[in-house]
Amino acid sequence: MYDRNVLARLPSWLSRWFGYRSSPLHKNPDYTIWIWSFIGAFCGTAVIQAVFEQAQYFVRRRVPTIVASYGASAVLIYGAIEAPLAQPRALFGGHFLGALIGIIITKLFELLPTEERFNQLAWLAASLSCATTIVAMQMTQTTHPPAGATALIPAISSDVREMGWYYIPVILLSSALAFAVALITNNVQRRYPAFWFTPALPVSTQPALVQGAIESPSNDTTRTSSFSIEGKEVPRTNANSAV
Repeated sequence: MYDRNVLARLPSWLSRWFGYRSSPLHKNPDYTIWIWSFIGAFCGTAVIQAVFEQAQYFVRRRVPTIVASYGASAVLIYGAIEAPLAQPRALFGGHFLGALIGIIITKLFELLPTEERFNQLAWLAASLSCATTIVAMQMTQTTHPPAGATALIPAISSDVREMGWYYIPVILLSSALAFAVALITNNVQRRYPAFWFTPALPVSTQPALVQGAIESPSNDTTRTSSFSIEGKEVPRTNANSAV
């Protein structure tokens, strides 16, 4: 079996922080999982809030200290780190699609003649944003449940709506900050991510499957049949004649 993982080419002290292990990990006790889940979630949400609350660049643009959907993402990327929904493709792809679709649909509804009319139909904009995002994530295999909230927030939050297209880079930066903390805290005694883009296919260690029907032996005859191993026909003889 050849290891084709590109991370295997990196030094071991570096590759471990990207989720690579040369040998299987031992199962961690429950209390270890609980401790690192707490540390990861605390640090991840704190880092996001610190960046958007303290950096004057974001303060001047009235960026919220944290988009609420990242509280739900914390549950996945720090507490359920082996779940497919918690992997990088889902985290980045799901939130990006949610932000993009949410902003597009909200801006279309903002074309309504009055603000009052928009407020009356905000429920429709939010519902369409969430539903469309779910389908988009299914089509791109980036399903990340918190991204549903990312999609509907622009329609229901005036602060986010005022940000306009700037909401998208804010979401991407939030995902990057949360993910960076996950790489550090989840790889001390655990392993994250389980995969980066697609799950690794299991490698079978069993012998090649033998295909073809085995004919019933006769008491006084010799029958010849064939079976295939990896596409090659190999003759087989059943000899059961009396000696």
